[in-house]
Amino acid sequence: MQPLKNDRIIKALFCEPVDATPIWIMRQAGRYLPEFRALRAKVPDFLKFCKNPELACEVTLQPLARFDLDAAIIFSDILTVVDALGFNLEFLSNVGPVVHNPVRSQKDLARLSIPFAMERLQYVFDAVKLTERELQGRVPLIGFAGSPWTVACYMVQGKNQHNFQQTRALIYQEPALMHFLLKTLTELTIHYLNQQIEAGARIIMLFDTWGGILSTDAYREFSLYYMQEIGRRIHREFNQHRIPLIFFTKNGGQWLEEMANSGCDAVGIDWTQNINDARSRVGHKVALQGNLDPMTLLGTPEAVRHEVKKILQRFGAGSGHIFNLGHGIDKSTPIENVQVMVNTVREWSRMNMPRPQTIGEPS
Repeated sequence: MQPLKNDRIIKALFCEPVDATPIWIMRQAGRYLPEFRALRAKVPDFLKFCKNPELACEVTLQPLARFDLDAAIIFSDILTVVDALGFNLEFLSNVGPVVHNPVRSQKDLARLSIPFAMERLQYVFDAVKLTERELQGRVPLIGFAGSPWTVACYMVQGKNQHNFQQTRALIYQEPALMHFLLKTLTELTIHYLNQQIEAGARIIMLFDTWGGILSTDAYREFSLYYMQEIGRRIHREFNQHRIPLIFFTKNGGQWLEEMANSGCDAVGIDWTQNINDARSRVGHKVALQGNLDPMTLLGTPEAVRHEVKKILQRFGAGSGHIFNLGHGIDKSTPIENVQVMVNTVREWSRMNMPRPQTIGEPS
């Protein structure tokens, strides 16, 4: 791992003093960028694109060429592990991911092989290694995975459905089968994230996109439990570097205290929560990441500035905040509004952030 020239986000994730609020954007390497669309047009097959380390590296770096961001996030997808496990995964235009041979019974689990899957995921580790080298320490690289529950939603349902009826039914019909699947995905995710760290990722994020569709008891048993196990067993320190871990459960604000006590270093919050309330609920246990509504960026520049300042003001003074959206950036977002958001975070937070004191400096 190369020495970092900008470690602002890592300090903030550990609630250490910073000179300004750090910022990155969920899905920051994506379709809102014309240069990304141009590159994707050359390789329309999404999985084929993901499996090319050089292309993944190039698009990971694209947003950093435009915006003053504090982190890069490796270009990949949470469902690469499904493909690696030997399932027939396809990304269809205007449909999204489709698993043509979903898990419906015990016999469907016989095809699960962690060693085989890790070999098939080598392209991700190659992309991380290449990107970390190309960054030359400019900013840290974020590695990530989907939570076992979220990945299982697609593996059982077969496609993106907001209620995931068959997946949720399975936890009551055959809970042992669901736990077997989740345990397998947990083991795979631990190995997967550890190899990303060994390849150069300096921050890890778990995306629990569909945890919020569960009841409280089911969330604890089928989602948070397995995220905690991942957090307990991945590298939290590597090559004498601390590796911060972010948990993000979309629509999971009702479980904020439980996430804060789960062993992660930071909790991502979506736009449905007030960040001031969230901060009062978690105290100093974890940092908070978020939480601008992505639709704000479809508004006027004045509206963007207003909403960004509102979040910064509501969080208040002190470290422990990483500015981000409450979910992924929309593909129709104007580039100009992204620039307004980044500039506002930089300018406002620098003016209002208490200056970090040095040892011996009078308070």
